[in-house]
Amino acid sequence: QVQLVESGGGLVQAGGSLRLSCAASGSIFSINSMDWYRQAPGKQRELVAGITSDGRTDYTHSVKGRFTISRDNAKNTVYLQMNSLKPEDTGVYSCNADVAVGPGTTWNGWGQGTQVTVSS
Repeated sequence: QVQLVESGGGLVQAGGSLRLSCAASGSIFSINSMDWYRQAPGKQRELVAGITSDGRTDYTHSVKGRFTISRDNAKNTVYLQMNSLKPEDTGVYSCNADVAVGPGTTWNGWGQGTQVTVSS
């Protein structure tokens, strides 16, 4: 089984920064993609940023130039550096990972989420 544990959320003023981490553990053969999602109150969950096994990244338009996703393959960890935070970035941030757990077998799952609150 695979577990994802996020950390790094909190309360920050507009213009500030936070760095989120998502660490994967368990029976991991290799990690394919890892993505960060967020869900604001009353809104649907949206994809914020993603990174593939070979380091290709993608971002939703509203965070381009402010957020940076990266990964440490040795630690099975993905990071989301969030700068110039805005109140509209507030929400629960969750990571999703697509993990190879054996030859031809993959696992896809979610972490528990971490709250990010940006005050104006």
